[in-house]
Amino acid sequence: MMSESAAQPSALERTQRMMERAMRRNIKGLEFIRASPVKVGLTPRQLIYERGTLRLYHYLPLADELYRVPLLLVMATTNRGYVFDLAPGQSMVEYLLLQGFDVYVIDWEPPLPEERRLNLASYTQDFIPSCVRRVEQDCGEPDLSIVGYCMGGVLSLIYAASHADGPLKNLVCLTTPVNWAEMGLTRIWSDEAHFDVDTLVDTVGIIPQDFIQASFEMLRPASRAAGQMRVWEQMWNDEFVKSYRAFERWGNETLPLAGEYFRDTTRELMWGNKLFKGELVVGGNTAKLADIRIPVMHAIAEHDHIVAYEASKPLLELVSSQDKEEIVLKGGHVSLIAGPNAVRRMWPRLATWLGERSV
Repeated sequence: MMSESAAQPSALERTQRMMERAMRRNIKGLEFIRASPVKVGLTPRQLIYERGTLRLYHYLPLADELYRVPLLLVMATTNRGYVFDLAPGQSMVEYLLLQGFDVYVIDWEPPLPEERRLNLASYTQDFIPSCVRRVEQDCGEPDLSIVGYCMGGVLSLIYAASHADGPLKNLVCLTTPVNWAEMGLTRIWSDEAHFDVDTLVDTVGIIPQDFIQASFEMLRPASRAAGQMRVWEQMWNDEFVKSYRAFERWGNETLPLAGEYFRDTTRELMWGNKLFKGELVVGGNTAKLADIRIPVMHAIAEHDHIVAYEASKPLLELVSSQDKEEIVLKGGHVSLIAGPNAVRRMWPRLATWLGERSV
């Protein structure tokens, strides 16, 4: 019978393994540094409508039978929409297509200098309604469901509240802030006592990408360094590295914002908290959450460092819908909707909820 000491690797064997591991990490590290940008957004799609900063895409079906009600995904204005479609097997769009949904996505390009005057009304009373009409024309159905992510969820809520008699059949909000007084550090740093939003907007016109990205990174100053440490530790794991590079690219491609839109969101939402209070008026139209009566689902990330639970929690209390559901899932602001945990946790819940209401 082999003794316990004999079964353990010798010091020489352990050293050899450590050296082999370090060599593999260094080789993979060189490949990582030299690699071209990872390809994202590979699910086949067609651009069916564009205007200024707005892009509307229709994804080609992947199922033989489709649900009757089409699905429109609304991306946050600060980020690229390919987080919905990172890579095959890690794509929410691909998953929904395979489940039989007819999927459209609202995406954004950086606003041009002449678009500096786009405001909250431009997005909620013009861009989204225009896309809704274009989806109706494209698929021939009289109604649709909307899924909005983060600020895309806020825009979707404002659209739904100000178009209570419109074609919207179902609304899903993902990590969507409602009570902006509970936005934590973001609320503190943008407090009107020391943040002069008017001077900023009047001076630069378009809020720079670096300003937006820095505001996110200040919420977790060590997150970039921690991510780099994790990828170094997992450098020989090709799937991990591929996923990391896709998320890193998405995080680095934060978008600038039209100045008037930034002014509106700061004054009307952050400072005035008017969506939460039921006092928001956009483009002459009231946007009271109490006017929303369609089915609503809200998914909240348990460890969201951008939109705190307290900022999201009141949504279902404020809408008048009889059919409404809140789900709180493990994960962060991004991992809730993309990555391996989303595949197991959020996407199946989303597909089931929508499927029951899309016939």
